[in-house]
Amino acid sequence: MAMSRINPPTLSQSHITVQQRKNRLGQLAVWILLAALLVFVAIKLFQTSLGPVRSGKPPDFTITTFNDQTYTLSDLEGKIIVINFWASWCDPCKAEAEDLEMLWRDYKDKDVLLLGIDYADTEKEALDYLSTWEITYPNGPDVGTTISQSYRIRGVPETYIVAQNGLLAKSFIGPINYENVEVVLEALLDK
Repeated sequence: MAMSRINPPTLSQSHITVQQRKNRLGQLAVWILLAALLVFVAIKLFQTSLGPVRSGKPPDFTITTFNDQTYTLSDLEGKIIVINFWASWCDPCKAEAEDLEMLWRDYKDKDVLLLGIDYADTEKEALDYLSTWEITYPNGPDVGTTISQSYRIRGVPETYIVAQNGLLAKSFIGPINYENVEVVLEALLDK
């Protein structure tokens, strides 16, 4: 019976084995990264498909206004809060600016707080907008768009009215007018 001889691997053969392992590890890393990216995209698509917040307790937030006042939504329970997302470059926002200011002037002494949340602007652009439209109600920047993301806004303008009990009473996607908001405010004040 003849014995077969087992030859030890040569240097070039062992190098190929190490190289093959490196290639496999690299491929595995690429697949893991692709899977993680796919999960991230799926989560973002799911969040977007939920649409804007429509009912229940709205997401809490803290905003520091351009005048260095700080407001936290949950601390304002007991008041009616009108939250308006806007941007200086937004034409529909300009169309509603006068109505929002009139609402503020008419309702600020009735436990109604209007909060403007500036979306994706520079501070200079935002301040120019506020000056141009002579807006006096509190406004602040949405730093990192964290507030607008938590409300899942689709664009600007969007307006949310929070009742005295802290629950969302009404939301408006697109520009508002004085009368539409007035109806909601009067109904909440009559409760």
